[in-house]
Amino acid sequence: MRGRIGLHGSALCGLERCVPKPLAGSAPARRTFCDVMRSEEGLSTVGMVFALLITLSLIFTGAQVYDVESKSAHIQNVADAAALAAENEVAEFYIVVRLCDALVLTMSLTGIATMGLAVAALCTPATAPLADRLIKAATDIFDARNSFASRAASGLNGFQAILPFLSAANASSVVQANSSNAGEAAYFGFAVVLPVEGSEIEVGPLDAADDLVRSVEENEERIKQAAELAEEAAGEAKEEKRKAFLADCGNDPGFCMYERAESLAGLSGLDNPLYRSIDTWSFSVALKRAQAYYPARLAQEAPEGSSTEELARSALRKRFYQYAVREIGRGYVRETDESFEASFPLLAKNTEEMRSTDLYTEPVYPISVGDEGSTVMHAWSGCPNVSAGQPSSFGSIYQMETGSFQTCSACGFTAASLGKVAAATTSIESGFEYHYRIVATAADAYQKAKEKEKPYADEAKSLTRTLLDQVGDAFSGAASYRIEANPPGRYGAVSFAADVSDLSAAARFPSSFVKGGDSVGARAALSAATLASDDPEEGKTVIASALDSFDSGATGAAVGALGIVADLWSSLLLFYSEGIEALQRGTEQALSRMPLASESGLGTWAAHALSGVLESLGLNPAKLDSPKPVLVNTAHVLIADTSGFSSMLLAAKEQGIVLGDAADADLYTTALSVLEASSLDALFDFEAGIKIAVVQPFGDAGPSIPLTIALPSWATEAAGQAIRSSVDRMKAVYAQTGGVRRWE
Repeated sequence: MRGRIGLHGSALCGLERCVPKPLAGSAPARRTFCDVMRSEEGLSTVGMVFALLITLSLIFTGAQVYDVESKSAHIQNVADAAALAAENEVAEFYIVVRLCDALVLTMSLTGIATMGLAVAALCTPATAPLADRLIKAATDIFDARNSFASRAASGLNGFQAILPFLSAANASSVVQANSSNAGEAAYFGFAVVLPVEGSEIEVGPLDAADDLVRSVEENEERIKQAAELAEEAAGEAKEEKRKAFLADCGNDPGFCMYERAESLAGLSGLDNPLYRSIDTWSFSVALKRAQAYYPARLAQEAPEGSSTEELARSALRKRFYQYAVREIGRGYVRETDESFEASFPLLAKNTEEMRSTDLYTEPVYPISVGDEGSTVMHAWSGCPNVSAGQPSSFGSIYQMETGSFQTCSACGFTAASLGKVAAATTSIESGFEYHYRIVATAADAYQKAKEKEKPYADEAKSLTRTLLDQVGDAFSGAASYRIEANPPGRYGAVSFAADVSDLSAAARFPSSFVKGGDSVGARAALSAATLASDDPEEGKTVIASALDSFDSGATGAAVGALGIVADLWSSLLLFYSEGIEALQRGTEQALSRMPLASESGLGTWAAHALSGVLESLGLNPAKLDSPKPVLVNTAHVLIADTSGFSSMLLAAKEQGIVLGDAADADLYTTALSVLEASSLDALFDFEAGIKIAVVQPFGDAGPSIPLTIALPSWATEAAGQAIRSSVDRMKAVYAQTGGVRRWE
């Protein structure tokens, strides 16, 4: 058996194949190529040499192909970097827009909130002067806001007008930076942002704020006057309440209703509570104390001696306590935050006042007939002169004074006898009725003062509530007057890059195993990038950092009204991303610095009303996501844009995918031509200058003077030449490839 080395792999391992041996006596067979390559042992030196040569040739050929392909692929990386660089300019523009929006929004909210604080300050005489300064500050903020918004919109429009050229310049610089000084790479290219033109940025004046200013100025004096009159009446009411509080329990341990009820009737606990603060005390406390006191005195009443005179006085005291229980029991106190109504029945304090009560007309006193036929009225049935015989009837003090009655010689009962019982505890400080009468009189005066205060307070509240509703409307309207931009490049950027350097495979990777001196021709690539939202915390940091300088300049050493407004704006700047929570917190802090507490309670009411308006709002936080350029398929960007250039290029790309090498180059070159024409037209527009603002010194009816920045003619000419050169070179590169390569 002899082995034969083949060229298909398995024979190279020395596998033997059987061949017929020559017959004896015949001529020896001629040695062939296969004889050289085989051996009985399964391995030959020549076969091994051939195997090694083929293996090394494949290795070095593959390495050279890898080097060529790797070097050729660099152009795609350059195109990607150019697209990202172009779209990065658009991302930075969005950051500027959001910074301007932050300032416009916070100035709007600060002005409206300041006007709300001013409305609240109008509700108390103590803060009325502060209200005037707050109104002036709010008006100044609105003017500054409108002025800044106008300038910002104008500047941003100018910025976005040159944004396509900034993006193109940044992309070109990135392409050039990747070129090699040693001549290994000669990149050139450009990028186009899509769309090429942006929408005009407009921020109008805050009309709701203007309406709010007019309404506040129209109603300012009315609120001030109503609040002042309400405060005056509330002060009177407070003084009456103070008198009543002292007479009920505030003078403890001195004489007062609390002390007398404890000493004379032994009341304690719930029937006789003690209050140390007028803020927690109410008139109902005194009335309930009196309604518990007289039943206790009636139940405890007993003669202090055994004499007829003392027995008569004790009987008359019981009569008086029964009368007091009935009268005081009819009393009531109805009090709410909005109203006060009370009835503290006054007890007779002397004989004259007794004649106008039931004590004077009730027929409860026994009448007897004397020996001489005279009629006598007695203080009670236990009088000795009555005990000697049965009373003939019962009568009243009125009958005694209008009829012919003799005075009892035993009890000495007269109208003055009962009048003295009332006077004994009403006319001296040690009597319970003395302090009760003070409370009853104060309650009546308090009610009259509250009734006097109510119409003024209602008027102030009505006007204030209307203005605060306008404050809420202005807050809602502020969300509609924001800076929003649709700049060039909002869909993305498409980059074109080419490498025209000579790429010789033999020179870069010399090898004896690979023969040939050909070089790779020009290489080109297409890429696209668009903006994606990044981490909102990063955007928050960008905005907060940018606003730090405004915050430090806004607060400073401001005091008074200016300090309140500056701190409010500072709060909104620092917490711009939090939306309504930041507004509520800043407003609450501002309210806490204003002395709104008053006797009428209007200031506190207005503060709560303003807080309620803020709670009902639904302002959302601003967009803080940081736009970030990312690579995408060019089709995503081209489909979003409807320009002729995008349509042509998208068609060329789709045709290239479908037809492959048979794709027509006409669509691609046409797309480049459309790009060239649109870019040159845009440059032509810039020859007239970039309009920054329009000055109208005499209003809309007068002449308007445009303020423009003219570009030098050499600048537009140089830019036009650069555009023509880049497009021509890209067309040449594509023509050089003969349409063989696809554009991805």
